[in-house]
Amino acid sequence: MALILVVVLAVIPAACCYPTTFQDLDVGRSNRTSIKFLALGDWGGVPQPPYMTVVQTATAQEMSKIAHQMGTDFVLALGDNFYTNGVDSVDSPRFKHTFEDVYTSKSLNVPWYVLAGNHDHKGNVKAQIDYTHKSARWNFPSYYYELDFRIPNTDKTLTIIMLDTVILCGNSLDFADQKPESPPNAVEANRQVTWLQERLARSKADFLLVAGHYPVWSVSAHGPTECLQQRVRPLLLKHNTTAYFCGHDHNLQYIEESGVGYVVSGAGNFLDADIRHWNNVPKGSVKFFTGQASTLGGFVHAEVTKSQMILTFYQAKGTSLYRTVLSQRN
Repeated sequence: MALILVVVLAVIPAACCYPTTFQDLDVGRSNRTSIKFLALGDWGGVPQPPYMTVVQTATAQEMSKIAHQMGTDFVLALGDNFYTNGVDSVDSPRFKHTFEDVYTSKSLNVPWYVLAGNHDHKGNVKAQIDYTHKSARWNFPSYYYELDFRIPNTDKTLTIIMLDTVILCGNSLDFADQKPESPPNAVEANRQVTWLQERLARSKADFLLVAGHYPVWSVSAHGPTECLQQRVRPLLLKHNTTAYFCGHDHNLQYIEESGVGYVVSGAGNFLDADIRHWNNVPKGSVKFFTGQASTLGGFVHAEVTKSQMILTFYQAKGTSLYRTVLSQRN
C-alpha cells in the first residue's frame, strides 16, 4: 500500500507561505475510503547486543499481524527511536539492529514517519534525518514537518503535524523522570511555535493531528509537560485539533479534554504501570490506561474515514484493549 503525499518541510520560516497541495493515495483497491496507520513510541531497543528487548520484538510481531489483518498505510514513529543515546552517524549499525532487523514483515514495509525523542537528542538527530536517503521506508525529512493526505474516494483530508518537543521544551533524563529543562535555543523554540501556529491556523483539514514525543497530558511517571501545556495546548484548543499523539511515558493512555483526544503510545520497548500523576490531569479525562508487564507491549491502530477517526489500542500479546471514535472537525 504505497502512499503518494506531500511533505512540507520546516526548514525556513518562509515555509509557512507555501500552498498545501494534496495528491491522491495509491490505494491498491479502487473502493477504499479510509486511511489507516499505526502509532508507536519509545521503541528503540537497547545499546548492547542483541540490541532489542522482549517487549520490542513482541510488539513488532503483533504490529505485523494487525497491519496485515486491518491494513496500514504508514507508521508514526513517536520518538526515542534508539536507546539510550540515539545514534552517532548515518552509518550507525543501530539502524539495522534496532529498526531494519526487527520490523521485517511485508505488512510493515510501508512509510515510517519519524520524529525525535529526548534519547535521540542525546545523539545525532541529523544522522537520523539523513538516514531518510538510505532507507526505502524511513521518512524523517526535518526536525518538524507536515504531512497532508486525501482520504481515498472522498472529499475529506487528513493533516498530521510532526513536532520536535525537545527543541521546543528542552531535554530530560527519561529514566530519572526529570522534567524537560528550558529549550536549548529559545530562538529555535519560538520559530517552531510560530510555524505550528501558522500551520494550524491555515489548516482546512477535516482531521487535524499533531504529534510529538513529550505528552501534553499523562498520568504516568513523567506526567503532564508544563511547557507543552503553555505553548501547544492553547493552539490545539483554538484550532479545533482532532488529537495529539505522543510517547515518552512507557504505556498506553487515552485522555480526552476539551474536545481533543490525547493519545500516549509509548509501549514499544518498555512498560511502566506508574500512575503517580493520576490527579494531575483533569478529573474524568482519563478514558484508558495500561502499562502492565503482562501486555508485553503495545501500540495504536488508527483508521480515518470520511466522517470519523477510529482508534484501537492493542497489546502485544494479541488482543485489543480499548477503542474510541473521534469526529471530524467542524
